[in-house]
This record gives sequence, C-alpha cells and structure tokens, in this order.
Amino acid sequence: MFCGGVQLLSQCAGYNLINPTIEIDLVNYVEEIALIEVAAQQVVGIRKTGTYKLIPELLMKVYEHTVKKKMMITGPPIFICHETSPEAVMEANEKGTATVEVAWPVSGIAKGTKVIKVYELPGGKMVHTVHRGPYETCEPTYLKLFSWIESQGLLITGPIREVYPNDPRVVKPEEIITEIFVPV
Repeated sequence: MFCGGVQLLSQCAGYNLINPTIEIDLVNYVEEIALIEVAAQQVVGIRKTGTYKLIPELLMKVYEHTVKKKMMITGPPIFICHETSPEAVMEANEKGTATVEVAWPVSGIAKGTKVIKVYELPGGKMVHTVHRGPYETCEPTYLKLFSWIESQGLLITGPIREVYPNDPRVVKPEEIITEIFVPV
C-alpha cells in the first residue's frame, strides 16, 4: 500500500498523547493505534510526480543537500503521501501520477534550492500506529488503521505521513519500523 523507505522520532518531534489513558511505548514500537498531538516541524523536502519507487532516491537527494549545506538533521526521514485512500494510492502508482514528497526534519538556518524547499510541516491531531516488517507488508496495518479511523467517526484531513526511524540497509527486513501518522 504506502510504506516506502535515523533515530527515534519521539525524541525529535515532540508529540504528546491527546488521550493520556492510551500509552504508546515508542521505544519498543508497540503496534497500537492512538490519537496524538504532533508538533509542527521545520523540514527540508522535495516533491515530484511519479511512482512511489522514487522515495529512496528523493530521500537521498534531500539528505545529500542537507549534508552539503551543513544543516542539522533533527529526526528520521519522512514520506508525505498525498493520496489518502488505498484506491487512490494504487491508481496513482500504476499511472505514475503519485505526488511523491519526502522530507528531513532540520533545525536552525536552512537553505533550499529551486527544487529542494525549506518549509514547515504542519502539526496537529493525528492518528498514529507502527508497522513492523518489510515495506511491502504494510497493507494490513493500513487497513486496520483506516478501519479504526472510520469506527471513531474521524475524517482524514490531510496527507498521510510515514516516518522511517531505522535504516532498511542496516536492519533485517522483519525489524524495519514505519511510523504512520494520519491527520484527522
């Protein structure tokens, strides 16, 4: 479905649970669904039209830019998915019309280019869950997440985010973590 693909986001982005009776163990990445408040983040990112296979290439392009410009990266990479339903994702990927946006959180003075932009990724109320395993196996996690959102009477209000706290080149496929944030 979505899952594309470095340190703990929980220590970088400053998000808090809206419902304090629900606990998320982000260190162990418990695969539960919770409504949380996410802080806005300054990011350096790029947006391109194509297929989701562009994600790794674009992440590296933005990363290389941040290193070249000596920017302080403050969290793991993010994929922002502008297609917000399984059907829209599959159609856009098949047709090569997906809006593929990736970003790295940064702090301090950051400089972009005509292609790589510096901007604020909005915060707000989001539904959060974690997928553990290869990116190709994330569909059941998304279906469970979308079902939960519907059962709570919530509506998706913006692009879905995937955060990649570990590196698939370093960890075993079954240990890959994808944090999923859905604005509601």
